[in-house]
Amino acid sequence: MRILFITSTRVGDAILSTGLLNHLITENPGARVTVACGPAAAALFQAVPGLERVIVLEKMVFSLHWPVLWAMTLGRFWDAVVDLRNSPMFYLLAARRRWRLGSTGENGHRVRQLAAVLGLEAEPPSPRLWATDHHRNTARRLLPDGPPVLALGPTANWRAKTWRAENFAGLIERLTAAAGILPGARVAVFGRDDERPSALGLIESIPEDRRVDLVGRVDLLTAFACMERSALYIGNDSGLMHLAAASDIPTLGLFGPSLDELYAPWGRRTAVVRTPESFKEIFPRNFDHRKSDTLMDSLTVDMVERAARELWTQSEEVPSEDIQSEKAMAS
Repeated sequence: MRILFITSTRVGDAILSTGLLNHLITENPGARVTVACGPAAAALFQAVPGLERVIVLEKMVFSLHWPVLWAMTLGRFWDAVVDLRNSPMFYLLAARRRWRLGSTGENGHRVRQLAAVLGLEAEPPSPRLWATDHHRNTARRLLPDGPPVLALGPTANWRAKTWRAENFAGLIERLTAAAGILPGARVAVFGRDDERPSALGLIESIPEDRRVDLVGRVDLLTAFACMERSALYIGNDSGLMHLAAASDIPTLGLFGPSLDELYAPWGRRTAVVRTPESFKEIFPRNFDHRKSDTLMDSLTVDMVERAARELWTQSEEVPSEDIQSEKAMAS
């Protein structure tokens, strides 16, 4: 069986779509899978079971990337085409069965919207990522056994969604203190290489003997494997937040000028804390996301610490999945 899975350009949306891909793979053992996605998300799919190919779709003028995809997939008969981009491919490719993401109207969480494509919205499949032994061995070297790891994602794709570095620094001090939930913990900071300037102040504020600087230094699946070795993740609304949630560690998302009802981290060990202002209230007049400073200042360290403690307590009551055995079966 051959499956063509056309998914998002953005990392976060691509991660949220992986539950559907996992469902198709589970329901069709031995299926050969081709994934088409944007360049930022391509690395997420390197270890998909049965993977034949990842087609990287570079956006082109006049949407010429779709004819390119058509040319690259021409001549094959697909048993299943799942199109989460509403592309012309839905109509142009020869396929036994095909599904597409219609107009959602932003009704419910993105995972539920995607699950509805296959009629699974009643029990939407959770995001699922696959990593290789290489990724996990690298993560083990970067985060060897020892004190617990507090993972942080202090960046986002636009400045207005980012909590200030000094707030993260204050939170680290509280959570890793003797009376904190992770006393003496190491602190791992994640982000892309181009986000390093905005994260540098926070990185340098962490005591060197407890600092693990991973900003721009690991690929997405190695970051995922590092998340699996962490005790708790706290970060802004970003792809890294969804990466952490998919690793099944307690994940706290920080929200302000984005919709948590659509993009909250998805999973059994997740929570959200947002600014006192609602999404509609938070934006200033003439808001421009390219120039705006953070809109997260009303979210205090006290609020985030309280939410982190509540999530930690609740997560201790949730039994952990046997992730390693699942991964061994998948490989």
